[in-house]
Amino acid sequence: MFIFIGRTGASFRAESSMRGLWIARFAKDTAGDIAMVFGLMAMIMFLIIGTAVDLGRWLQARSVTVAALDSAVLAAGRMLQVNALDEDAALAAADRFYKENTSSRSRLSSDTIRFVTAEGGTAITAEGSAFIETTFLRLANIDELPLLKLSGSEFSKAVLAVGGNAEESVEISMMLDVSGSMGAGTKFADMKLAAKDLVNIVVYANQGQYYSKVSIVPFSSYVRPPASLLTAVRGPGPFNNQSPLMVNGQTITHRATQCVAERVGTDRYTDAGPATGRYVLPSYWSSSNCEMGVNSEIAPLSNNKDALIARIDGLGLSGSTAGHLGTAWAWYMLSPNWSSVLPAASQPGAYGNPKLKKIAILMTDGEYNTQYCSTNQHRGVRDRNSIGNTNQRGNCTAANGRSADQARALCTSMKAAGITVYTVGFDLGGNAGAIDTLSACATDPTKFYNAASGDQLRQAFRDIAVKISNLYLSR
Repeated sequence: MFIFIGRTGASFRAESSMRGLWIARFAKDTAGDIAMVFGLMAMIMFLIIGTAVDLGRWLQARSVTVAALDSAVLAAGRMLQVNALDEDAALAAADRFYKENTSSRSRLSSDTIRFVTAEGGTAITAEGSAFIETTFLRLANIDELPLLKLSGSEFSKAVLAVGGNAEESVEISMMLDVSGSMGAGTKFADMKLAAKDLVNIVVYANQGQYYSKVSIVPFSSYVRPPASLLTAVRGPGPFNNQSPLMVNGQTITHRATQCVAERVGTDRYTDAGPATGRYVLPSYWSSSNCEMGVNSEIAPLSNNKDALIARIDGLGLSGSTAGHLGTAWAWYMLSPNWSSVLPAASQPGAYGNPKLKKIAILMTDGEYNTQYCSTNQHRGVRDRNSIGNTNQRGNCTAANGRSADQARALCTSMKAAGITVYTVGFDLGGNAGAIDTLSACATDPTKFYNAASGDQLRQAFRDIAVKISNLYLSR
């Protein structure tokens, strides 16, 4: 007899119902989801925070680097200005400032930034690259980040400039000695190179609201104004022939030339514009042709670099050293009082403009030794104390005194008008008189240069050009 014990239909249905309820309850349980989502989110948050840390370090390092570059190139540019364009010293200063100003920067993976000169030694810039190490971004296979654009477009450049580049105008009058003594050796060629160096540095192409202009004032026994100005500066005449003395039983007749001499009267040491009673003396010579050729005419203010350089290249040698004439005309070319006789493009700006520099550069190779008579009989003829042939001198003493004394008086008045005066002696050989005159004419002792060689002369002119240039930062 068998006894069979089993589940009834009702109990089976009850058990199945319980199992379904348990499965449904398990499916609705979200406690595990939170842990999983948190794990995934934590990973993302870790990457975001890590990226922010790396980018923060990058931003700090970049800011420090850019500021250090600016400081370094400006320090180097200033070094060029005050240290006679010593490029090695300027580059050393840039490197020193850069290292000092990046000492607090985050660790870099590499830094190959170095400093170089540019634009003919009148600018300092940087080249190379700098990368910062990453920490968290390594997880994304980014091991380093560049601090500057690899194109170099973000590198600073300190530029010595004038005119429109520096938001300040400059007018420069350059007196150049073309007397016969400049023909010794390579002196004349050295002077031309030095003068052209200055023109190349200070005259920029982008002339506009602010400008840079140069005037060339050659001098020897005389100065020769442009033919278009001659009547306006010496008056309409008539210019009678002069017969100042007998030489070997012969009367020497002197005739007015295309050159001019000094000014006499109460305005002899001023920049009052030429007019009746204020004209400069016509110069007289045994020939009506002035010793100074047309290529040695004065060139009024110009920003035409090619024309200025051509004028310098074309200068010729002649005569003795009437330095006071060159000094006076260097001033006249900067004086707004002479605007009425000058071409429109060459008219100087007004005195007292804080955005305008007026600079005179006076260069000679010796003592001033020629001056002129002012009496009617000998008017415009060299006086008896001038150097040169007897038959080219009058029997008189210049009313204004020696050339050197006149030059000093003119320099004093010129500086009082607000013009900065630089003086350059070339191969003076210890000539105390010339050194004293040039030292007295300079605005201060730092603006007198005594060059013993052609290289020193070029360095002096380049140094002046840099000192009168402004320093600005560009990229």
